[in-house]
Amino acid sequence: MTPPTQATDSKALQQTPAGSAPQAEESTFLTDVAALRDRARQHIEDGVLTSGYGLDPEVAVNILNAALATELVCVLRYRQHAFVATGINSEPIAAEFLVHSNEELAHADQIAKRIVQLGGSPEMDPARLTSRSHAEYVTCDTLKDMIRENLIAERIAIESYREMIRFFGDRDPTTRHMLVGILATEEEHADELADLLS
Repeated sequence: MTPPTQATDSKALQQTPAGSAPQAEESTFLTDVAALRDRARQHIEDGVLTSGYGLDPEVAVNILNAALATELVCVLRYRQHAFVATGINSEPIAAEFLVHSNEELAHADQIAKRIVQLGGSPEMDPARLTSRSHAEYVTCDTLKDMIRENLIAERIAIESYREMIRFFGDRDPTTRHMLVGILATEEEHADELADLLS
């Protein structure tokens, strides 16, 4: 839809009585209000899934369950590294690992809630997490290797989230918005880890 021109806006303002807001033409509204209300009453058990949802919900849930598995594997890897980290510089780095772990857990919670909103069930079976996760669960003996493995995992997550954001696009802006926020945090993690590695 082409936005109104400044001339059109001026004309509308001139025709509007003084002191009242300009009225938009009814035809500029996205849909007929009566039809909108009628559609909202249909299939109310579907919650957020209205007829305007642009994706197959099963596909969306499957993608999000892979993201959930990735986050949970990262939670466990960061935590394991935090507890076994040793060496002269290990204390602040272990503390940073725990911060990252907690942020990954918050991401997992967000994703799990969205899966439920879309009519799915969050897959948290420990036996299936590593096979669904994009990132790997890797234990390490040295602090440097821990930082490197976590950085690799963050880079995998960044690429995965970018791809998911493109997939959801305008067809599911709510999920896209959530993923954009998670991506921003993953980029911060990668930046912090790269600084530690250098």
